[in-house]
Amino acid sequence: MAQTVAMAKRKNAPSLVFTFSPAPVNILRPEYAPAPLVDADTKRALIARAGIDALIEFPTTREFLNQSADTFFRDVVVSRLAAVGLVEGANFSFGRGREGSGDRLVALASQFNVALEIVAPIAIDGYVVSSSEIRRALDAGDVRFAARLLGRRHAISGLVAHGEARGRALGYPTANLDNPSVFLPQNALYAAIAKLDDGQTRPAAINLGGNPTFGVKQRKIEAHILDFSGDLYGKPLTLEFCAKIRDIEKFPDKESLLRQMARDLDETRRFVKETQTF
Repeated sequence: MAQTVAMAKRKNAPSLVFTFSPAPVNILRPEYAPAPLVDADTKRALIARAGIDALIEFPTTREFLNQSADTFFRDVVVSRLAAVGLVEGANFSFGRGREGSGDRLVALASQFNVALEIVAPIAIDGYVVSSSEIRRALDAGDVRFAARLLGRRHAISGLVAHGEARGRALGYPTANLDNPSVFLPQNALYAAIAKLDDGQTRPAAINLGGNPTFGVKQRKIEAHILDFSGDLYGKPLTLEFCAKIRDIEKFPDKESLLRQMARDLDETRRFVKETQTF
């Protein structure tokens, strides 16, 4: 978004981000629509933090998506937005059947005297940064590489719900996160940074998945927050993933599990300390 802000300053115009809500894939091919990488509130905050003056979340309908590229450019970009400049990615396309890409976009921008900048793809360790690549990293549990691709730690947010209190009985109370709306990493145990609603931050160990030692198959998000005691039920909680600690395991008895949990918390502190300044 830095290029958008820079162009806006050169043109003495406000900078804005235009998005569709929901994403077109949710309308055209809902069965293939992945969970978003960021929730709506966080997306708005990140865009504002980048220096963008305005965000337009345009309501998506099948009828609107059926417009030709020429109609969209003329009626929306030129007439409704009065755009004097555009910044787009190299693989950007728009209009019915994705017809408005490449040379067509260049021709339309020239026809209506709209400055156009195409941003070249960014690669990290040979991987082009994209939402698909980020999801692949998260699917593999590689939250550290996902953070490098994102430029921030992947985070999930939600309200703390009541669980079965099994962790409390073991001496490791957990905050159970209720229905996060974003893409979840592979089932595993993770080191994370917990951000509480009062502004506190604490290391946290997240058990994402089931609990085979106790015969629980249901996928849950249970976070033990280190160096904290208090009531979080019903309060918002954000968890930022730092590193994968290990896969979910079934232990032969409670004592074996407790010994491993103590090691896991040591690993949590180490990983959080390593990534605290990311």
